[in-house]
Amino acid sequence: HYELQVIASVEEVKKVVHLVLHVIALILGIIGIYAAFKYHNESSIANLYSLHSWLGIGIIVLYGIQWIYGFVVFFYPGGAAGLRRESLPWHVVVGLFVYILAVANAAIGFLEKLTFLESSGLAKYGAEAYLVNFTAVVTILYGALVIFTVFSKAPQDDDFSYSDI
Repeated sequence: HYELQVIASVEEVKKVVHLVLHVIALILGIIGIYAAFKYHNESSIANLYSLHSWLGIGIIVLYGIQWIYGFVVFFYPGGAAGLRRESLPWHVVVGLFVYILAVANAAIGFLEKLTFLESSGLAKYGAEAYLVNFTAVVTILYGALVIFTVFSKAPQDDDFSYSDI
């Protein structure tokens, strides 16, 4: 009985951490979009003219919908057990889809920024160009590792492993 309570409380803590981290990410994404609009407006640069900007708005909207759905169904007030059970695989798939879109859009953003910098006179093989490309590669590799982690199975406890005497 005690072990079940501990497991349930660990799952609740994981759920709250997941919820809080994602709301922080959503808020930071909204702040990022606000900052982009502010910078463009102050610099007399058009808004929403590139694929990166269109995708960015769409991704934040999808992310917000995903967060609200997860909050209502899995957290407060919480959907019925059947709804949660049927929703979970879709919640995971949509979440991964939005994450993959976000990583891809970040890569597009790095390419867009590098193109602007090069058209302003940045050397194609200069340190700044290498830094932007390296950052993009690291972002993509990190994104791939996150996806790999999601799909990897947790280690299973087996009765034949080492145990205390």
